[in-house]
Amino acid sequence: MSQSIAFTTPSNAPAWQRWLVFSTLARIVIFAALLLGIGYLMHALLPMTGWTDKSAAPTLRALAHLLLELVPSVVGYLVLVKLIERRRMQEFSARSVVSAGIPAFLGGFVLFSTVVGLLWLFGSYHVLGINTQVDWLPEILVDGVAAGIAEEIVTRGVLFRAVEEGMGTWWALIISALFFGAAHIFNPGATLWSSLAIAIEAGILLALVFHVTRSLWACVGLHAAWNIAQGTIYGIPVSGTHSDGLLVSSRSGPDWLSGGGFGAEASVVALATCSLVSAALLLIALRRRSIVAPSWRRKNA
Repeated sequence: MSQSIAFTTPSNAPAWQRWLVFSTLARIVIFAALLLGIGYLMHALLPMTGWTDKSAAPTLRALAHLLLELVPSVVGYLVLVKLIERRRMQEFSARSVVSAGIPAFLGGFVLFSTVVGLLWLFGSYHVLGINTQVDWLPEILVDGVAAGIAEEIVTRGVLFRAVEEGMGTWWALIISALFFGAAHIFNPGATLWSSLAIAIEAGILLALVFHVTRSLWACVGLHAAWNIAQGTIYGIPVSGTHSDGLLVSSRSGPDWLSGGGFGAEASVVALATCSLVSAALLLIALRRRSIVAPSWRRKNA
């Protein structure tokens, strides 16, 4: 159990700190305030560089997007872990880049390639040609690095972890997955179905990856590889956002099969494939008996 929980409230903390500093809700609110405050500052400063201008080179615009995503989330997380929780950041250790991050990155490519292969077998995915002029770097920076690191810090590093430490694993899975799905509701082509699909196939999957590995690099690797494979290689919209991939492709058939304008993530094929992986991870967690009970049950025990 101690290996599963990164932070517990210090036993000598006064009552006001237990509620206003160390509680699950307090830490989430503190991080959210840091995220918004630093994000506001970045939005004010970055236009001065000219990188956000429409006339700027695609790579510079991608770097601006990368900074807008990474600086608030990374700095906010560092403050939360180092100044509030006062602990080592083991979930982001350099060692786990090799032991967890790289295998998960390769696994993400295999996972999404499996989805595309099934769509092709079902007659939904079609390759129309090869785009040899594809500009790899901007999409890798935006869809891979920025989305992978920033979204995993917010959803798994803060929300899932804090809720799990307070309310237990089951509630953390539900709450973080619903949040992840809702966060995509305003994307181009999004529907209630696409958000629900994202919540189940990605929200639950990535939360279980974190629960089993206790490594944010594993979540980042899987998330980044999924997005890069989807957009930059297979030419499928990434959560509704158009991507120019190495393969010029199209999808046909009903939306429940092809995913429609949102992309393959809204397909039942992706939902079923990721759910199978989630079931395997859940089985591992149950066999390890690593499911975290709510804090009040742990205290009574």
